[in-house]
Amino acid sequence: MTLERDARDLLTHWRAPTPEQEQLRQEYAEHLVRHPDGLWRSCYPNHVTAGVLVLSHDRRQVLLNLHRKAGRWFHFGGHLESDDPTLAGAALREATEESGLAELMVEAEPLHLSRHTVAFCDPRGPVDHLDVRFLARLGSDVEPVASEESLAVRWWPVDALPTEESDMLELIQLALAR
Repeated sequence: MTLERDARDLLTHWRAPTPEQEQLRQEYAEHLVRHPDGLWRSCYPNHVTAGVLVLSHDRRQVLLNLHRKAGRWFHFGGHLESDDPTLAGAALREATEESGLAELMVEAEPLHLSRHTVAFCDPRGPVDHLDVRFLARLGSDVEPVASEESLAVRWWPVDALPTEESDMLELIQLALAR
């Protein structure tokens, strides 16, 4: 299966957890119909990205990275690459690259969708990332390693997060509910 087929199938058949997420799912699926290059960063001004939230096995902590360009704490993720087998595979690659953790396992079913504007992604101007986010679980005793894309990577208690962004809070709540 190609990445394109995986993305179309996933965004066509996945059952979103909320009406708002369902609306985004439909928008993402329509984006891929309208834009054959909709997965790639060359698709301007919107393209699909993949991310993953790493939750500790005891569900008390999340692993976040302090993004070098944004200067904020986020889940792991980024642009798709031509050799990514699936969206979940792209999310796993990004998380492994950004955290240094080789033993991550990403669930195949999406957890959350987020459409957000990124000002620093493209020299042509701001773009919207159509982020498909997945869930991975890992013991919180594992020590991550920051990559070139991150200023820091660390575990955060779910009740003491370094952000009040509603998008991140919704992502974490969906992870805890799964």
